[in-house]
Amino acid sequence: MKESSAAVGNPILNIAIFIAFIAVTMYIVTRAGKTTSKSSDFYTGGAQFSGTQNGLAIAGDYLSAASFLGIVGSIALTGYDGFLYSIGFFVAWLVALLLVAEPLRNVGRFTMADVLSFRLRQKPVRVAAACGTLFVSLFYLIAQMAGAGSLVSVLLNLHGFWPQALCVCVVGVVMIAYVLIGGMKGTTYVQMIKAVLLISGVAVMTVLVFVAVRGGMGALLDAAVSSHGSSEYIQQKGYAAEDILAPGLKYGASFDSQLDFVSLGLSLVLGTAGLPHVLMRFYTVPTAKEARKSVTWAIVLIGGFYLLTLVLGYGAAALVGPDRILAAPGAANSAAPLLAFELGGSIFMALISAVAFATVLAVVAGLAITASASIAHDIYDAVLRDGKASAADQVRVSRITVVVIGVVAIVLGILAMSQNVAFLVSLAFAIAASANLPTILYSLYWKRFNTTGAIASMYTGLISALVLIALSPAVSGSPSAMFPHADWSIFPLTSPGVVSIPLAFIAGIVGTYLGKPDRLGELQAEMEVRSLTGVGVEAPVAH
Repeated sequence: MKESSAAVGNPILNIAIFIAFIAVTMYIVTRAGKTTSKSSDFYTGGAQFSGTQNGLAIAGDYLSAASFLGIVGSIALTGYDGFLYSIGFFVAWLVALLLVAEPLRNVGRFTMADVLSFRLRQKPVRVAAACGTLFVSLFYLIAQMAGAGSLVSVLLNLHGFWPQALCVCVVGVVMIAYVLIGGMKGTTYVQMIKAVLLISGVAVMTVLVFVAVRGGMGALLDAAVSSHGSSEYIQQKGYAAEDILAPGLKYGASFDSQLDFVSLGLSLVLGTAGLPHVLMRFYTVPTAKEARKSVTWAIVLIGGFYLLTLVLGYGAAALVGPDRILAAPGAANSAAPLLAFELGGSIFMALISAVAFATVLAVVAGLAITASASIAHDIYDAVLRDGKASAADQVRVSRITVVVIGVVAIVLGILAMSQNVAFLVSLAFAIAASANLPTILYSLYWKRFNTTGAIASMYTGLISALVLIALSPAVSGSPSAMFPHADWSIFPLTSPGVVSIPLAFIAGIVGTYLGKPDRLGELQAEMEVRSLTGVGVEAPVAH
């Protein structure tokens, strides 16, 4: 190995490349921001992007810090079990493509709540949908902040709580600036550029991994087993070296951990179809045809990327080793930049880390826009102002929301710095699958579904997921928890999906049968026609 875990290249060179990358992307955002004049520009980029462009942007939005930093680290430490994240994140796109992408684009305008409230009573449904959007966005943001803090800490070789906390603060401030200046147009361009750079960078790293082990996948796996066999961390855990190739290294110790595995898989597979910031991307294209095209492009790019994470994860296990990864700032989240340093030295690591940082910025910008649009469009305009708020007022409220959300995400991101970012994102997926997906499916495909069912489903899914997360070992009672020195964890699973998702589906059914039917029959017929054909998609409904 080139250097110890305490040194990863020249911090001055690392940060110089970093700052140059930020300056270039900020210039792009500023140029795009000059064309943002209307609320539709700020929220959806004026629906002017092609399917190919939007497919790149979706890949850029979806391939977050969890996908690059978290999954590589998870595979490096837990092998087969860590690859579950790649499989779950990718397979989830089939659910989104087959069930929600095109109908959602045909019915909505700016936010997910446009679809959910189309044939239901506007105000209560929009408030519930906005709450779900805020919490999903917030948990996703926490993961990105934690990942960015780890990334900068590795680049600058910063150990200790406060230096890493400062890194998270800086990331949050830059993110807020991106959104306030560029809106959705600027964010989309950054996402497209970032997707190309990230996938290209990962492809180059994959080739270099095979060069380094002087062989194919078999040689790589042998090297990973050998590295795990000499690892003090693996020996202390009582694992065999070959366990990195077999299921159960993380989720096979007990029945609770196996049930956690099922819960995590359920959350990942169903979560994408309920992620507000991903669903919002379908509104940035002019037609349903372009929406389908964008999903096709996204699936190709995302699928290819996740296949390569398997090589990078085992590459980090083989060439860096569990001990160095866990000794670095950010622990598992540092595996990818440490692997880049091992493969190409300080400059290559700085370049890969800069791309990863752009990944974080692009994703958090998209999340912040989604949350701000939900507050401004769904609550401020539709609920508080009865649909009479001006476009300028909505954008102003959106910008204020971005600042508030950014500050909250910074604080919670600091608390979550010790968590694997892939796991943190899985919590956002669990909330999305619980609070949003049942109502989306019922609204699109169940004629009898009513407002009572929607409210019951959304609040049951959201509250049950949040309560179970708060009572889980992810928050307290374990060394890597947000509050490691306290213990109120009475729910044994770290992922709530296996309980909260069925509860949300059941609540929607019970609420529908107990509640009074909505007297909006003509809107049901219109929604069905629009969702299936796209006819009338440019004519927003007010009721």
